[in-house]
Formats: sequence, structure tokens, C-alpha cells
Amino acid sequence: MKKIELVPGIQSSVLGFGCASIMGARSANESKKAISMAVDYGITHFDLARSYGYGEAERFVGNILAKEREKFVISSKFGIKANGKAKLLSPLKPLIRVYKKIKKPKEVPSSLNSTNSVHADRFHDRVLIRKVNMITSLEASLKALNTDYLDYFFIHEPLETIESIEEILETSELLKKKGQIKALGLAFTQEQQILHSDYLHEFDILQFNNSPGIINYNTLIEQRGTESNIFFSPINGGSTKLQPNEKLKTLHQDFPKSVILCSTFNEKHMKQNVSLFSN
Repeated sequence: MKKIELVPGIQSSVLGFGCASIMGARSANESKKAISMAVDYGITHFDLARSYGYGEAERFVGNILAKEREKFVISSKFGIKANGKAKLLSPLKPLIRVYKKIKKPKEVPSSLNSTNSVHADRFHDRVLIRKVNMITSLEASLKALNTDYLDYFFIHEPLETIESIEEILETSELLKKKGQIKALGLAFTQEQQILHSDYLHEFDILQFNNSPGIINYNTLIEQRGTESNIFFSPINGGSTKLQPNEKLKTLHQDFPKSVILCSTFNEKHMKQNVSLFSN
């Protein structure tokens, strides 16, 4: 698998694995199989958050990757977390998954830039973006992942301008010196970017949804085509004329310094995706 150095000293596979569905929409067996497949096919970049899997994804993935931690690039996020209701939901997850498979999903217009992100709902709460919450969330992530550090630590899709940005940046420098994080990032959706335009350049890395054919795609190429990025939802939205593998290839051609997050649990599709970026 081809590698990319997004920031100095951190090399990621071009394809990363987005873990939003781990222990949420996907069962433990499905999740373990998918993570193991990703590792076997050379994917080294794993994207997590405190909210993923209703708060269970970090611990689950950490149990798989911890033994060979140095081989992997692990990111997590703070700003959204699973609440007490999510824990109560845990025993019902198998029934919910069966229900969703039976229920016919609503058709989503292809023009919408849908994402796999988990926003605050009855099972998740927004966390105030402040120093104390940043540190507390990081400590919880490190414990759950059974690791001493995160490669990337992201603020998770804040819905408002970050008023405490200086405090957050100062705290990130302290965390870097302590060796608990290597880089600070901001994860956001396209519609949220305008909220953060004044300080986007202050982050080590940006993570946002991108797919060939979205409304501002050409502008993104001009602004970020030669920059390091991490993209989620590369298949959703955008052009209806391109097949999924064509979208992945186009993204890599237009943004050669970027990691593309995919979350396929289908081995055939994963193998096809990986083959696009083999050395």
C-alpha cells in the first residue's frame, strides 16, 4: 500500500479505515473481520472518535491494534461523546441492526454531500471545546485505545466558531511536548468550514468530506490540491457518472498528499480499493 507523510514523521497508507460503524451499525464479529482485513491489506491509518460505536469503538479497535501499535496511525476526536443513554442501548444493538437490514432505507439524493459523522442526538452530547474537556477526552481515548499517544487528535465537527482557539492551540503544544499527541487537527463538514475560516491554518491537518463532483470541488483543488488532507465520505455525493473506484482514483490524482478514508466491510470491495494504490 502506498504511503503518504501528512505531517513530518507520520506516514499513513493512502487509504484509511473510518471506524464510525464499528460496534454501532456493525456487530463485533463484522467489526473484527473488517479491521483484520484492513490490516492484512496494508491499511495502517485508523480514524476514530469518542462517539463512534456509541462510545465502544475505541476500546474495540484498541484491543486489536495495541499489540503492534507502532505499525499504525491512530486518530481520535473530542467534541462529541456517547452519553448514558448510549450505554443503555448497548444490549439492544443486535435487534436494531436486524431491524435496519429489514427496513428499506430511504433514498438519499445523490447531490447531497452526506457523511458518516455522528452528530449530537439522544445518545450523544456535545462537549464544550475547552482545555479541561480536551485533556479529559484525550485521557479517556488513550485509556480505551490502550496506547500512550495519538498520532492525530481532532476537534470533532464543532457547530460554532471556536472562541477558545488560542487556549486549544496552547494546550495542544503542551500535549505534544508530553508525547500524548503528535498532531492537532480539525474535522468538519463542508458546510461548517466558513465557521472556522479564521484559524484553519493553525491546525496541523484538516479532515473534511470530499468527493469528485461536489459543488466546490474545483475550488478545493485550487485551495487544497497540494496540501495534506484527510477525506471522509469519498463515495457519497458528487458525480453520479463516476464509479466508486473512479472517485477514489480521481481524489488521489487531484489531492496526491491526502489520505482517503473508506469504511467498506466487504472484502471484495476492500481488495479492489486497495489495488488502486498498491506500490
